[in-house]
Amino acid sequence: MKQTLKLTDIIALGFMLFAFFLGAGNIIFPPLAGQLAGENLFPAMVGFLLTAVGLPLVTIIAIAVAGGTWEHMARDLPIKVATLIAVLIFIVIGPAFAAPRTGLVAYEMAIKPLFTEVSQWHLTLFSILFFVAATFFSWSQGKLIDVIGKMLTPALFIGLIILAVAVFVDPQGSAIGAQGEYLTQPLAKGFLEGYNTMDTFGALMFGMLIVEALRSKGITDTSMTTKYIVLAGLIAAAGLTFVYVSLFYLGATSAGVAAGADNGGVVLSAYVQALFGPYGQAVLSVIVLLACLTTATGIISACADYFSSLTKITYKQWVIINAAACALVANIGLSQLISLSVPVLFALYPVAIAMVALTFARKFMANSRLTYRVVIAVALVFALLDAAKVAGIDVSAFDALPLFSVGMGWLLPTTATLIVMCFVGKSSASLAESNA
Repeated sequence: MKQTLKLTDIIALGFMLFAFFLGAGNIIFPPLAGQLAGENLFPAMVGFLLTAVGLPLVTIIAIAVAGGTWEHMARDLPIKVATLIAVLIFIVIGPAFAAPRTGLVAYEMAIKPLFTEVSQWHLTLFSILFFVAATFFSWSQGKLIDVIGKMLTPALFIGLIILAVAVFVDPQGSAIGAQGEYLTQPLAKGFLEGYNTMDTFGALMFGMLIVEALRSKGITDTSMTTKYIVLAGLIAAAGLTFVYVSLFYLGATSAGVAAGADNGGVVLSAYVQALFGPYGQAVLSVIVLLACLTTATGIISACADYFSSLTKITYKQWVIINAAACALVANIGLSQLISLSVPVLFALYPVAIAMVALTFARKFMANSRLTYRVVIAVALVFALLDAAKVAGIDVSAFDALPLFSVGMGWLLPTTATLIVMCFVGKSSASLAESNA
């Protein structure tokens, strides 16, 4: 007899995934993007939603289709290559960038405004306390649905609903003219801005946490696991869309209270204080702390779960190692961390997108192993060119590549390679059959 989940558990599962996704980048990037997009708000927002909601949702579904784990998705790649890609992604979303960023954003937006004067030791002390709390919530691996989905996320969602309603009922200004690349190519700029959330990386790895959480609830049947992963993904996607639309609109109407802001945290902070007066910082602090803490918990747990499967070090030991590394890296500072992460994202995001596309196209391949290897190689090579350009390296010799000027030089070569390799594989298979 197949095990099933109660409706409350399904909702809690979706809320848990939503909370894992909704972290630092999800909060700080949309407000500034909305302000800069101005009158071009809609195409910029659509581009952002494609990478920040659409891709993570499709990735979660791909994981379900593939069998529920990264190993299932990457089974046609050499084991060492698949492991290397996974390790790199875990390092990026774990101790190198995404997880420390949750602590930094929580400090910059929720704690720092409470002090008239701050110093490095404030950040050091907070990062230690923050990641100790994340360690506590990550400790019981099988209880993540109950801790995150049923406790922390509902409180977070209530805060976000209050903010969203206030933004639409009492906007603090009107949209101004678009600025920078949002003036000439708002859709592409919004698409690339969505990279910064790192949620496609997160989706590749959070899928394993969903499988583990389902197992803790007695769900082991493959078809039921797939069903619940997809349902959780849809709930999370709906929640993320609600948040992003609200924050983009907030940014587009923020020129009157946060003109000239250099990051989304400043825009959001000024806007919330304008809406709620002296209570604004308290509202913002609760939202940011909960959002960042739930994401940090999900990341640390996912990293610990994966690294414990590769080594003899236990899950709980990896939780401590990851949390300690995150607390250390968080002391670099938010601006420096973001600037360091951008070239890495441009290099790895196309590889992740290619893996998702390959999962759905697999049934059309006669030689899946060859197709996977060639397509991933092409995606990586052209993504490295995009990353080099973002890093300031002179790669002007490749300016003739389609979409290279907007940072997506990898897209057409990778797509073309995937299509061609499907036919090459079929031809090779047919030839092999005739020779046999």
